[in-house]
Amino acid sequence: MNTQFEYYYNNVPGKGLCRNNLIYTSLISKDRKTFCQWYYNDENYHSGHNEVVDPRLMEEKWHREIKFLTIMARHYPQHVPTIDTVDHINKKIYFDIDGTDFWEQAQCSQNNYDKVLPNWQEQMLEIIQAHASLGIYKYSMHPSSYFVVDGKLKSINYFFAYDKNDKTISLTDVMSHISINRRNDLLPKMTRLGIDVDKPTSFFDIQMLAFESFKTDFPADAMDEACSIYKHTTTI
Repeated sequence: MNTQFEYYYNNVPGKGLCRNNLIYTSLISKDRKTFCQWYYNDENYHSGHNEVVDPRLMEEKWHREIKFLTIMARHYPQHVPTIDTVDHINKKIYFDIDGTDFWEQAQCSQNNYDKVLPNWQEQMLEIIQAHASLGIYKYSMHPSSYFVVDGKLKSINYFFAYDKNDKTISLTDVMSHISINRRNDLLPKMTRLGIDVDKPTSFFDIQMLAFESFKTDFPADAMDEACSIYKHTTTI
């Protein structure tokens, strides 16, 4: 594993370099072969826009990432990157990758997804089908949550995932996980779907809301198909 790492940002047109993630600190090796999720609230990286400042919450996010990555690696290893190392002391997960994330390779525009990976939509829906079959509800779906390795789409960011054994949450509980722009998009959709931001909401309903919201990042038909997968898959 390459030991030379630097902060990792997405170069968003019209905005410039933006944090790759709101929760952890993103690091990448200089040879672009290893990505690191560092579950630490690094003030230099987040530049005063720190979201998760409570160490206990960061600890929870770390454990969720480990839990659901382990489940996926056991049942659907083809859908997650190979984990090179897990540093439990420093709360770092190192993944083997092959260049920058899917969104960055597409120049942060869904107009270029097909240029990066022609069958990306089919592969993403296969990942969503895997989540549904395992009873996993995953809400961190931003295109930067995927890498392409050897022509295969790989999913990360399971810190914002739940299963039937978890206590139901309200959207207020997890607002720190959601960007300001997406919050503004979510609120009218929540009203339309009859979801009260302050009341516990079923994981299924939040998943449907997530798919609806991510129509800003993915084609609407892909998100409609994702909804259908959850509606017709018997989870465990």
